[in-house]
Amino acid sequence: MKKKRSLSLHGHRTSIALEPDFWAIIEDEARKRHQSLAGLIAELDDQRITDGNRSGLASYLRVWALKQVLRPSP
Repeated sequence: MKKKRSLSLHGHRTSIALEPDFWAIIEDEARKRHQSLAGLIAELDDQRITDGNRSGLASYLRVWALKQVLRPSP
């Protein structure tokens, strides 16, 4: 079941619905970076747009979270 979160990105309110496992990965990465959840998501949204990625933000976040889990540990 998806969990919906409301947040502000660049001064605009939006809602994102993701499964709890994806939220956990994103929240963990925000803590590691000492960023707010909204700050990290805004950064990722900016990157999505810069990259010309046409997928929706929720889909982009799922793929990004999966890549975080699969990346090799230092």
